Amino acid sequence: MPGYVIAEVEVTDPAAYEEYRKLVPATVQKYGGKFLTRGGKTETKEGGWAPQRFVILEFANLEQARKWYESPEYAPALAIRKKASKSRLILAEGL
Repeated sequence: MPGYVIAEVEVTDPAAYEEYRKLVPATVQKYGGKFLTRGGKTETKEGGWAPQRFVILEFANLEQARKWYESPEYAPALAIRKKASKSRLILAEGL
């Protein structure tokens, strides 16, 4: 079953966040992941939820998604993201 990383992001420091965006793709690729959506347009239909930035990554399975998130390769980028944005992020198992 695929594993997904789903994040809602509010960018608070655009310059720093741009550095994060440059660092992340190589780490995702190394762990076999791919972006399904990365900050594209969203359209709210119910509940008033209007994320500023929405990201979905897909990995082969939940364990691989976890390995990427906790990896030493992603750690420097994660530190930047935590300083440059407010985020809510989950790992989810697919079908």
